Amino acid sequence: MTAEPTVSSSLSRHTTPEKLFIEACDEGADAVLAIDRLSNEMTESLIMNPNDDVGMYLIVITKKRNVGSLLGHAVWKMVEFEIIAYKKTLLHLTEAQSQENKTLLSMVSSVLATDGFYFCTDYDLTHTLQRLANTSPDFQEMSLLERADQRFVWNGNLLRELAAQPELHKFALPVVHGFVVMKPCRINGKIFEWVLISRRSCFRAGVRYYIRGIDSEGHAANCVETEQIVLYEGAQASFVQTRGSMPFFWSQRPNLKYKPKPLISKTANHMDGFKRHFDSQFLIYGKQTILNLVNQKGSEKPLEQAFAKMVSGADKEMIHYIAFDFHKECSRMRWHRLQLLVDAVAEKQEEYGYFMVNAEGKTLAQQTGTFRSNCMDCLDRTNVIQSLLARCSLQSQLQRLGVLNVGQKVEEQAQFERIYKNAWADNADACAVQYAGTGALKTDFTRTGKRTQMGLLMDGVNSMVRYYKNNLSDGFRQDSIDLFLGNFAVDESGGPTPLRVQKDWKFLTLPIIMLVAFSMCIASLLLAGDTWSDTLAYAAIWGGAGLLTAAVIMFYGTDFVDAPKLVHKEKMD
Repeated sequence: MTAEPTVSSSLSRHTTPEKLFIEACDEGADAVLAIDRLSNEMTESLIMNPNDDVGMYLIVITKKRNVGSLLGHAVWKMVEFEIIAYKKTLLHLTEAQSQENKTLLSMVSSVLATDGFYFCTDYDLTHTLQRLANTSPDFQEMSLLERADQRFVWNGNLLRELAAQPELHKFALPVVHGFVVMKPCRINGKIFEWVLISRRSCFRAGVRYYIRGIDSEGHAANCVETEQIVLYEGAQASFVQTRGSMPFFWSQRPNLKYKPKPLISKTANHMDGFKRHFDSQFLIYGKQTILNLVNQKGSEKPLEQAFAKMVSGADKEMIHYIAFDFHKECSRMRWHRLQLLVDAVAEKQEEYGYFMVNAEGKTLAQQTGTFRSNCMDCLDRTNVIQSLLARCSLQSQLQRLGVLNVGQKVEEQAQFERIYKNAWADNADACAVQYAGTGALKTDFTRTGKRTQMGLLMDGVNSMVRYYKNNLSDGFRQDSIDLFLGNFAVDESGGPTPLRVQKDWKFLTLPIIMLVAFSMCIASLLLAGDTWSDTLAYAAIWGGAGLLTAAVIMFYGTDFVDAPKLVHKEKMD
């Protein structure tokens, strides 16, 4: 076995008026990183975020939680963090600059406070087992930062100055965003480790309605690689799936309506973006089976038709397309009909296989293709299907490893099935919170194997919370992600940012008018006049004023939503 490159697992910070010192505390370590607080020069921290308006900042993970051990390497989840200014004082800033700096720091903090940041100091979490097994000796000698899959390094922008100095890579710790769960399990008295890792791409990252489709490089919105791993008596098995927005140019901007109409660009070169996306997928994963789970009627129908049309012009040997109207097939609680899709792809799943090595390190099988699932958000429907396909793969793996006996079914192992279903439901919730702002829908089916009335009620609650966040707070979230990932750079001259742009008069005036009108309507009904006709007349006048104002607000809906300020329109299309 080749030794893994390492980053110090424990660091301490020492502060003086002139310098910050980051010291490696591992046994035998003698490295110290010195940061000049005036010149920003680093000489032989963890993570940096430059804000040239006020100088540099150091972002430090101050509390972590162990989530388990992967092949003997501890995996950690970030719990708490601290943002430390290099500058000793901010008194040189104007009042406007100081306020803007507070806003920018709150944006960085909001991203870091989003659940789901993981890291490992001596193992590469950004790669699947199969990718790591097929690397060269030169790759094994690289630092964790150099060898990491840049799609999944969420602090890559923050580490860019450390990345330019190889001698400082020992302090550069790649951090992934997504979900990790590790569970020791027992079937037939045989103990094995079951692991689920979801890696969220930082390319075209963002929030639900503001980031859809693909960008000019072919990167898809809400792209997540999910790997299921089984470890048993030295043997390893892995099954990988992906999810991502439909890979052409479309958008669905919030406008106060419950479900905004998706729009397909009439000017973009869809086939060019489509080809760029799948050329990348072929290179990384091999053959592709697309599982398109959107509705085949209503506003989602044109998207399905556009996707199918583009696939029809693609390489039939590499791409297989299945459109499965999830909501239609499973309407009226007919969730057993999901088996129709599982059966339809069974032959492809057997062809693609999975990755497996034995205890001696000999490769027994390679995964030659992946299932790429999508719905509109690539969250709720997608996660349900992925959990079913992962179970099919797990059935084969556990039989081959000798954990399951002949004729046994993994879903019949009650204790393991509870672990499995809850982990996949937790994965759904994590991915949904990161993209849509709430937990996932339909997780009652994932957890229990059936749809429940309480599950439907919780879906309704989550849907309303999503509506509020998508319309009234997601602009800030999108700006925060773009700032964190370096998609927006703070002006070095200290000039104003688009954050200072003020809403026009309609934003404050019309909601106040509507609130007053409806309040007066209610008051008119509660405080009855001399006659009922007078009461109803007053109520009708005020109610009509409220409804008219509400209609105007809905007509100008895009002016009232919380839209991103830091990203140019063409960047989001």
